[in-house]
Amino acid sequence: MSADLSLYRNIGIFAHVDAGKTTTTERILKLTGKIHKLGEVHEGESTTDFMEQEAERGITIQSAAVSCFWKGHRFNVIDTPGHVDFTVEVYRSLKVLDGGIGVFCGSGGVEPQSETNWRYANDAGVSRLIFVNKLDRIGADFIRVTEQVKRVLGASPLIMVLPIGVEDTLKGVVDLLTQKAYVWDDSGIPENFEVTDVPADMADDVEMYRTQLIETALEQDDDLLMAYMEGEEPSVEDIKRCIRKGTRDLAFFPTYCGSAFKNKGMQLLLDAVVDYLPSPTEVDPQPLTDEEGNETGEYAIVSADEPFRALAFKIMDDRFGALTFIRIYSGVLNKGDTILNSFTGKTERIGRMVEMYANDRIDLTSAQAGDIIALVGLKNNTQTGHTLCDVKKPCTLEPMVFPEPVISISVAPKDKGSMEKMGVAIGKMVAEDPTFRVETDEDSGETILRGMGELHLDIKVDILKRTYGVELVVGQPQVAYRETITRAIEDSYTHKKQSGGSGQYGKIDYRIRPGEQNSGFTFKSSVVGGNVPKEYIPAIEKSFAGMMSEGTLAGFPVLDVEIELFDGAYHAVDSSAIAYEIAAKGAFRQSMPKAGPQLLEPIMKVDVFTPEDHVGDVIGDLNRRRGMIAGQEAGVTGVRIKADVPLSEMFGYISSLRTMTSGRGQFSMEFSHYAPCPANVAETVVAKAKEKKAALKA
Repeated sequence: MSADLSLYRNIGIFAHVDAGKTTTTERILKLTGKIHKLGEVHEGESTTDFMEQEAERGITIQSAAVSCFWKGHRFNVIDTPGHVDFTVEVYRSLKVLDGGIGVFCGSGGVEPQSETNWRYANDAGVSRLIFVNKLDRIGADFIRVTEQVKRVLGASPLIMVLPIGVEDTLKGVVDLLTQKAYVWDDSGIPENFEVTDVPADMADDVEMYRTQLIETALEQDDDLLMAYMEGEEPSVEDIKRCIRKGTRDLAFFPTYCGSAFKNKGMQLLLDAVVDYLPSPTEVDPQPLTDEEGNETGEYAIVSADEPFRALAFKIMDDRFGALTFIRIYSGVLNKGDTILNSFTGKTERIGRMVEMYANDRIDLTSAQAGDIIALVGLKNNTQTGHTLCDVKKPCTLEPMVFPEPVISISVAPKDKGSMEKMGVAIGKMVAEDPTFRVETDEDSGETILRGMGELHLDIKVDILKRTYGVELVVGQPQVAYRETITRAIEDSYTHKKQSGGSGQYGKIDYRIRPGEQNSGFTFKSSVVGGNVPKEYIPAIEKSFAGMMSEGTLAGFPVLDVEIELFDGAYHAVDSSAIAYEIAAKGAFRQSMPKAGPQLLEPIMKVDVFTPEDHVGDVIGDLNRRRGMIAGQEAGVTGVRIKADVPLSEMFGYISSLRTMTSGRGQFSMEFSHYAPCPANVAETVVAKAKEKKAALKA
């Protein structure tokens, strides 16, 4: 039996840190009968924040999925984090949702992370409702927040309700469409409310905002608008139909208010999810792509009758095993089915599938288009962004693109026993979080963790220590410098060794010169007349290439060098491949210091987003960090500044940026190219490298 997809709502709740997303989710679960005792975030007891670190810090780190029902409609709700270091969780949730609720604090208004999440939701084309929360707080002002939404986000809030009272006198809300007041008592029980007439002192405001609401809604239907202009009052059903269309087309965002903590105003928000947010069949279908990620012109039509297609959007390891969260776009999935991962080309047999209810689960035997479920214990390395599909009808859904990590730290286990545990734990954590990367520094042997910000890495180290019991020594981040040369020279080197029996002999004449930028190492031979026999030339090339891994200046790898072998000599008995290999090594050590060696530093392409009033401070700071400003671009919510900045100057930047911009600035960076280091910086780096080498020898 296939379910009626028009009764499905896949929604996400997202906002700035501390605007009350998780509390709002708790209230939705209570009202829909999913939980009977409310858990509070400030007491570390909420349903969706089930990680130790979440309960302790009172923030949401992972996006948690919950299913519940309201007025015959099934809601799949995802509560996402608000902190900037975990925006990947918001991004990947938006990818699989059909609608969302943007929660704003009644006193704090539109805060920095709200801007980022709003931008992500705009990019994803997700329809949204707005819920202005915490109207019981001191300084709360519903109308001021809606004005901020217009000004800061460039969005059009469609005011659907007005608050009755504010701060500690908040009693309830007036529904502008029905012109009825919903008044709650002070018991804190969400069901304890009565529907009454509009308070007399609010009649004028209700009339004014209702007129605005109707005029904006009817812009979606020319015939109704004309009739209204001629004095014909539209029915509530017609107005709702227009609001639904405008919401789906992102023309405006129905805006509600209340206090999730005090249980006031939540029912109207849930009704709005049913009335105005789209079902899975009403959103644009996901495009299919080829292996390179280019769209093929085909789409995953949301229907149970189509071939099976799903996107894995989150991997999570918990006490029951590895969970792979998937959004099914089309088709049906049954327990025991074999499906294909089109990214790895491997098949998976579905052993167990569950409907998630935060940290609990309900076993399923089948699921269909529109569902968000979790698969338990997949074997073949399915990762975030992979497409799962019908074995006979392979396809690829548009993949997810994740930002590159911007900060790194080195870690080492305190003892031998922790070494193996750390390897296993990090493997699981990398699978769960696509913005968390791990690599080993070949020079020092240190394990380098890369992430989206200091808090991101702080939480990862905390998880390694507490969840996996790995004791770590956390070090300072290192910059990957490189070396090159600045002068062309011609040189000669002879390797001669005679000690009884056959000796070793190899003479090479060569030119070393700077290569093209990003050319790495190039080698050519122009030897004529067999002065160096042809069979020995590959050994010379291999030996030179091997030496490029450690320069003579500070021991960093060497880039952009061209070596030409133009002459040499050999001995009929004593010459061999090994003799020429040794000659090439000696030649490298002899000639590199003569060729004007130079230190190169990695330059990052930095993209900073800042409110307009902080542009001068941000540019001044980037200049102090030896940055070159490449351009700036004004947007609705602020200014984007692009610059090239040395990586060594970017450590701790996120903290400085947040201080400069009152927490509203954000940045991303990725590697751009290597460029020569200024002399004063190079001297310090070379001196440190020599100290480190001496310490390792000692």
